[in-house]
Amino acid sequence: MIKKESIENLRNTLDVVDVIGQFLEIKKSGANFKACCPFHGEKTPSFVISPSKQIFHCFGCGIGGDSIKFMMEYEKLSYPEAIEKLASMNNFNLEYEQGSDTKKVDRKVIEDVNSYFQKQFSKKQEALSYIKDRGISNFSIEKFEIGYAGTSNDTLDFLKNNHYNLTDAIEFGIIDTGQNGLYSRFIERITFPIYSSNDKLVGFGGRTITGHNAKYVNSPQTKYFNKSRLLYGYNIAKTNIFKKNRIIVCEGYLDVIMLHQAGFDTAVATLGTALTKDHLPTLKRGEPKVILAYDGDSAGMNAAFKASVILSQSEFDGGVVIFSDGKDPADMVKDNKIEELTQMFNSSQPYISYAIDYIVAKYNLTNPVEKQKALDESNEYLRSLPILYQDEYKRYIAQKLNIRENLVKVDSVSYRKTTVDLQKINIQELCILKAIIEKPNRLDMVLDLVDESMFEHHKNEFIMVLEDIKNPALNSIALNDKLEDYDDQRLHQELLILIYKFYSNKLTEVSFNKDIEFKEKANLIRKLKDNLLQLKQGKLVSYNL
Repeated sequence: MIKKESIENLRNTLDVVDVIGQFLEIKKSGANFKACCPFHGEKTPSFVISPSKQIFHCFGCGIGGDSIKFMMEYEKLSYPEAIEKLASMNNFNLEYEQGSDTKKVDRKVIEDVNSYFQKQFSKKQEALSYIKDRGISNFSIEKFEIGYAGTSNDTLDFLKNNHYNLTDAIEFGIIDTGQNGLYSRFIERITFPIYSSNDKLVGFGGRTITGHNAKYVNSPQTKYFNKSRLLYGYNIAKTNIFKKNRIIVCEGYLDVIMLHQAGFDTAVATLGTALTKDHLPTLKRGEPKVILAYDGDSAGMNAAFKASVILSQSEFDGGVVIFSDGKDPADMVKDNKIEELTQMFNSSQPYISYAIDYIVAKYNLTNPVEKQKALDESNEYLRSLPILYQDEYKRYIAQKLNIRENLVKVDSVSYRKTTVDLQKINIQELCILKAIIEKPNRLDMVLDLVDESMFEHHKNEFIMVLEDIKNPALNSIALNDKLEDYDDQRLHQELLILIYKFYSNKLTEVSFNKDIEFKEKANLIRKLKDNLLQLKQGKLVSYNL
């Protein structure tokens, strides 16, 4: 079991914006950040992250909490698993209770296996020859820690002879158990270590040099390795990405290595998969221009189209570069075509025009039926974009299809109605509650003045504040930027109004209540009128009914 103090120390080192920003594309919004909620489908962001309170809350589905809660929900982890993952991501050493059977996975095993692969590479002439023939220098071999995995038994013997915990090796996807026992996942392959964005070794990519059916393989999905989110080379490129405000996304490991070798040191690659929305949070860091550098075969052009759609819909800046004649970036570097590469990257085609070109090219425009299909698909794509882009590119579509511009349909601006309908709630009551949640020391003052019955619409929320002001259920109030932030003077004024309304209604109720004895009614009316008089004079009165 993890020590409670260790969990609190971890919690104090975490920044909820940094944690969530590694998984979601977030944007600044006043004092907070916003994102599209990953837990329910939405196009308009209703997921709010507060750096001051270190919490998040979605106004669409109601989920909220801190960094640990986010990790539990997003990665579908248990509480201890989420804590251990966050600790691993932030290089934090957790402390465990004595006698606990829970053990932190030792990262040393994957780091030492990487070193072992590197040593094996220097001894494997066939692997050395392949890398040298591709034009990769000794410096790049060291920089990218290129290695070689031999037979399955070679790797297993290394682990066993050095007394590594084989369970840890399985956790990191280095080995696995099959029908015939343990086996290595990387056999007779050149290895490319893959790091997370925070410089943690999380897995490997491997290229066969002995004719295996799969040319490339990656580590399996583990709690450390998710190929749909990782970008090869990002740990090396990130400093230059921030400096140069540009990132080049390629298709393969060798493309990245050769581009870096030629001075294009912001190159990264997806791991055998197309670019997905899961990559966007990493790509968004530093707001760089994103250049897609893909092969000119059908697979590459299709991948460029899908990536262009995702990036344009998310309002990224950048463009597409397609390599023709069977060449790829690595080939061009080897052929010393550096100036040509520079020009290509500097004159990339915008995502939207590339996507439209790709759509239109699928159809025979001399056939009216095909032309209509091209228009329909182009319209569908255009309507998925921000309104300004729609207006700008409807002309482009009309020109490509040689049709009248009014045939290109765009949407008018519309705003999604959120689950929280502010017209059906009491703004005044919520603002008072928010003021108390913002500064808990105000609660002592309010307790003397206010009774739960004074809240006509949000009595339950007020009771929550009294019971536990840190209740996560109150996050929707604390993070609602449509509610005003009251200073002490404004809070005083709003309490006067709230309390006056209550006593005024109470006076009417008592005056017409025939079940109260005359003497008791007279005392109540006198007390209520006295309270109302003081409130009119701007004095807050203690609750006395």
